[in-house]
Amino acid sequence: MTVSDHSQPRRWRVLTLLGAAFFMTIVDGTSLLTALPAIEHDLRLHGPAIQWTVTAYALAFSGLLLLCGRAADLLGRRRVFLAGMVLRVLASLGCGLASSPEVLVATRALQGVSAAIIAPAALSMVINTFPEGVERNKALGIWGGLGGVGATAGLLLGGIITNTFGWQWVFWVNVPVGTVVLLLAPAMLRESRDRERSRSFDIAGALTIAPALVLLVYVVTRVPTAGWASAQTSGLLAAVVVLVWLFVLIEKRSVAPLVLFRVLRSRMLIGGNLLLLIAGMAVDGMLITLTSFVQEVLGWSAARFGLTAVVMTMAAVAGALLSQRVVTTLGLARVAAAGTVLLGCGCLLLTRVPAGGSMWLLPTALFVFGAGMGAATVCAQIAALTGVTDNDSGLTAGLADTSFAVGTALGAAICASVASARTFAAARPPSLALTAGQQAAFEAAGVFAALGLIIALTLFGKRSGRAHPDLADAAARSSNLE
Repeated sequence: MTVSDHSQPRRWRVLTLLGAAFFMTIVDGTSLLTALPAIEHDLRLHGPAIQWTVTAYALAFSGLLLLCGRAADLLGRRRVFLAGMVLRVLASLGCGLASSPEVLVATRALQGVSAAIIAPAALSMVINTFPEGVERNKALGIWGGLGGVGATAGLLLGGIITNTFGWQWVFWVNVPVGTVVLLLAPAMLRESRDRERSRSFDIAGALTIAPALVLLVYVVTRVPTAGWASAQTSGLLAAVVVLVWLFVLIEKRSVAPLVLFRVLRSRMLIGGNLLLLIAGMAVDGMLITLTSFVQEVLGWSAARFGLTAVVMTMAAVAGALLSQRVVTTLGLARVAAAGTVLLGCGCLLLTRVPAGGSMWLLPTALFVFGAGMGAATVCAQIAALTGVTDNDSGLTAGLADTSFAVGTALGAAICASVASARTFAAARPPSLALTAGQQAAFEAAGVFAALGLIIALTLFGKRSGRAHPDLADAAARSSNLE
């Protein structure tokens, strides 16, 4: 049967191991961005070809998260996690050895597949290792902090690694880390599959939902170029709707459904996933706009931007760790609402940054935004994973990861479209028009944060600020276990 080990010393070692694997997937994604110019030069990539090194990863990752999360439930989380790590080591080795654009894009897609296998399996093992309440909230706070640190570390380390050792080592750094994880994991991680449970897969469901998610992410990444009203966008969105409709019909009739609809009856789970979607939209919508702003308006180098982004990262870590400590006393609704308000305030402050830059306003805006990001995402994860049984933890972890991944794609596409439209419409000199467009995109990210505030106040329990009953009961159980 499913194993949940609550031995305190051991579970923190498990979190360290799983966190190392998660940290490297985040570092790998952001460090590539700083290595792209060197890759473009060496492999003679240009235009859409270089973008496909990023898009191929995103499509594979987003499209397979839900399926891989369910596979972890049925096949065993340790087994699936180890398979993902093996694939990641091999794919990373292949990326560094790539001698042509086609090979690099293919191996990047395999890296995306490996990340989709690893992420929900690792998160579900964290859920099963820590009991609901204070201890799990602490673990999720650390998990969220690792994500924030990994994103900035990738921006900083990517340039250093590329300039010192070559762009190949941006990928090859995964090989020794992955090897260490593979050596330690069999002894530290316990298998989690219930051997009495059926391992039947809903193949028809998988063949509809995976393409639907891939198409959805693809179409929103193409929106800034193709436009929302184009025939291509409309046709692909229609195909997504048809595939999702077929998926729902198949799942209702399946004896072993990929998605158990009873899991989706929890208001907390729905609210948590919606907030993860909105947080992803705000975070990547703001970041893609900010990257363009500091490069095209402020004229900053990637290194200077990376150093400034450390402010946001540290604030995100602090927000994540503080929110997990107070959520059981102040209530999930209040803490999540505070996080979304900070997200919105950070975006509004960014709209006031002048074209000539500011010594204090930009770092202040990033600090406020980072604190809100840490609080909002950790609260969303706590909500999305509250009341989840061990047997369904892979599915719910995959659903949470999918919500955030789709949100990041939507946010980036919408904010890029808003910036482009406002820049084109502005009857000003080009530099001022560009600034106006990016300020409009920051405002759009602020609107996303406002939607998150509505979700937090309506779906996360009573507005009185008292702890949600599920969280309070879980905290009490956790205290008894200690």
